Amino acid sequence: MGSLGNCCSIHLSYGGNFVLKSQNYFFELSQPAPAKKLGSFYTFLRFDYYSIMQAQPLENDKPDHCEPYFKRVAECLYRHSNTGKYYGLVKRRGKQFRKSLRTTDRQLAERRLAEFRNGVGRHANPTQDPAVTFMELAKDWFELAKTRLKPSSSKGLAISFRQLNKHFGILPVRKIAIVDCHNWERKRGGQVGASAFNHDRTALVAVLNHAVQEGLLLENPALAIERRTLPRRKIVIPSKAEFGLLVETIRSLDNRAEAGAKLVELLAYSGMRLGEAVNLTWGEVDFERNQFTVTGGQTGTKNHEARVVPLFPAMRSLLERIQAEQGKPKSSDPVSPIGTAKKAIKTACKKASLPNFYHHLLRHFFVSQAIEAGVDFKTIAAWVGHKDGGVLVARTYGHLRDTHSNEMAKRMTFAASPPVRMESFVIPTGAACDQVAGHDYPVPART
Repeated sequence: MGSLGNCCSIHLSYGGNFVLKSQNYFFELSQPAPAKKLGSFYTFLRFDYYSIMQAQPLENDKPDHCEPYFKRVAECLYRHSNTGKYYGLVKRRGKQFRKSLRTTDRQLAERRLAEFRNGVGRHANPTQDPAVTFMELAKDWFELAKTRLKPSSSKGLAISFRQLNKHFGILPVRKIAIVDCHNWERKRGGQVGASAFNHDRTALVAVLNHAVQEGLLLENPALAIERRTLPRRKIVIPSKAEFGLLVETIRSLDNRAEAGAKLVELLAYSGMRLGEAVNLTWGEVDFERNQFTVTGGQTGTKNHEARVVPLFPAMRSLLERIQAEQGKPKSSDPVSPIGTAKKAIKTACKKASLPNFYHHLLRHFFVSQAIEAGVDFKTIAAWVGHKDGGVLVARTYGHLRDTHSNEMAKRMTFAASPPVRMESFVIPTGAACDQVAGHDYPVPART
């Protein structure tokens, strides 16, 4: 079957009739028409016999033997006769672009068609050199992205691009297809773990998204690569006894380790991330209102939003002690004079035979203590800077609440005395009647 015009189809039968249906007329040949083959088309030379009769439009005239076809329902919009799904067909500069809109809903199809046409328009008029390579485009995107990324994120992206350039570097962006992305996936996926692979995939998707915006690609082929599932690492949270031993051991190392012990306490009592804690200044601590503000300094917090947190009793006591030792610090002075206690924590854990604790575990310690104190997940999430209303806290630490609840349930020991069953008693006779349960009872004289 071939398609003609707005609503026209051709049915060819090698042994029977030749049928041509148009929107308004129906043509039938009682005998096969001689034809001359020209490439992939047929030119019919003569008709032995034909009859013309008025017919209904093709949409309303669908014989049972009609094969599937595409019905044009609007400009550049077509609908499949069997599935009802919509397809877009756009022409630009003599080139045809086709795409399944993956929906049977007309309004959604029209919105996706508009996006598709805009993409074709950008593709026909790219703002970048059509011959630009992946390495050149990645450098262009990275220079722009660094202005809004933290230094640690920029460093990670630079590592990813060094690996991506080994595979895509000199390849023109316009020639990158899904098969190239899958080839990279097979090669890179067998060399690194899930976390490193996902970081590289994120960088690849970002650069090719930039290529789509610049009109170099119509669609992002890297989206065909699925993220790897990260193995869930078991979190070993310090107990209260282990935390106390850790701080005591750090203090016993030498005088220089005292600042490390204070930083460990600050992390455990506040729930802050390391970058937030070392950038906390005295101007952000408000003793009168009993609160402190977490800003993250120049780099900001992880979600780029400041938060106000209450001064918990243990943290207030720690800050008052540090302030007294520092004299009268300026509002711009940091609360912690050091930026890390990694070495002190590692040395203390080895000396005290503790598990290998690290900075972020102290944040887990804070959350676990809050859960055991009965604080709800939503409040804890606000304290530690999560924007999901407690979903992550519940998923990560929910088992702690269950364990704590079970331990607390064991304390619920009140109950009424069980009923006394008479058959369990043995009625004493003879001399045994004189003593019951260790007591002497007077026995009446026998007569």
